Amino acid sequence: MFQPVPVFVGLRYSLAREHSFFVSFITWVSLGGVALGVAALITVLSVMNGLEAELRTRLLSLTAHATLNAGGAPIADWQNRIRELAGSPGLLGAAPFLDTDAMMSRPPSMSGAIVRGIDPTLESQVSSIADSMREGKLSDLVPGTNRIILGQMLAYQLQVGVGDSVTVMIPGNAGKTDAIVPRLQDFTVAGVFEVGLQEHDSVLALVNLTDAEAFRGLDGPSGIRLKFSDVLQAPELARSAAARLAPGLQVRDWTQDNEAYFRAIRIEKTMMGLILMLIVAVAVFNIVATLIMVVNDKRTDIAILRTLGLSPRGVLAVFITQGLLIGWVGAVLGVGLGLSLALNVDVIVPFLEQTFAFHFMDPDVYYISGLPSEVHPGDVIRIGMAALLLTLLATVYPARQAARTQPAEALRYE
Repeated sequence: MFQPVPVFVGLRYSLAREHSFFVSFITWVSLGGVALGVAALITVLSVMNGLEAELRTRLLSLTAHATLNAGGAPIADWQNRIRELAGSPGLLGAAPFLDTDAMMSRPPSMSGAIVRGIDPTLESQVSSIADSMREGKLSDLVPGTNRIILGQMLAYQLQVGVGDSVTVMIPGNAGKTDAIVPRLQDFTVAGVFEVGLQEHDSVLALVNLTDAEAFRGLDGPSGIRLKFSDVLQAPELARSAAARLAPGLQVRDWTQDNEAYFRAIRIEKTMMGLILMLIVAVAVFNIVATLIMVVNDKRTDIAILRTLGLSPRGVLAVFITQGLLIGWVGAVLGVGLGLSLALNVDVIVPFLEQTFAFHFMDPDVYYISGLPSEVHPGDVIRIGMAALLLTLLATVYPARQAARTQPAEALRYE
């Protein structure tokens, strides 16, 4: 009957109880280190994935998946363009917009802002601003009434509420003297929104598209915002939709508008992964030390196995088997523990906060007061494979040293 002798002997060495206390202790520390490192990596990366998804959701709550613009010129026939886009793959909605950099004031307060002209009847197709209203509603932006909806932080900076009046100032056309004449317009605050992102809440104000065009002296919006069924495929879908239109419009997607945010998150995830991988690396060094001690302790056994016909390659396999058993058991335990923690963050975090009376993310400081978690199977597979690979590499040196053992030298004084 065929028996894999090296594997059998390696398992016997791993499971035998006659090891010294120190060797056994280092073995368990190595196994626990691998499990702890893998679990920490899976949990932390899952939380960071959740934070990235939460940030993306909040960024896109007022920012469409893609925009079409004419290079700064108004799009006079935007209604026809939207009708031509109907039926594009994955397209959920399209709506016009007109952004204007402005200065808003209500004595004694003043603040810079972006005044966005929107069509209230179409806006819900491309953004979730209607769900973020704290006071008022989008339908209050009736054409010709000069009403405005402010972000909560912007309203706080200006010290205004619903029913108050604010003055909006934008640069006007240059006169014959090349001086810029500002345009002033009073707007009545009709509502307040909060999306939980300072970039929107502290600078954005919404008005009706007709009022924005009249204020700017334009005959159309500056662009068309698009929303698709799959945000991750939005760049490709947006270019496919734009191909249905006549040339002249430029496409810009959310990955370009928010590139700095997500590049920073990717760098942070990479660095965090490398730092936490050091835990696994320390455990791997412990595996090396454990195997070296076992090799020194088993020199006589190795010599006897060699005299019985076991080849150097067989001896190599014996100690690789022992090291892989430690590392792979640790990796499997770590994956199980990491998935358990990552999938139950919403239960574990509140329990720890209640038990120890502290907040991981203080709601008075952070917009995101909880720790979201999103497990990506690809991350789990990569972490597990990396742990297994490091464990395999850790066994090479001790196993080669064991394979080089000379039976005559080992048995000389026995």
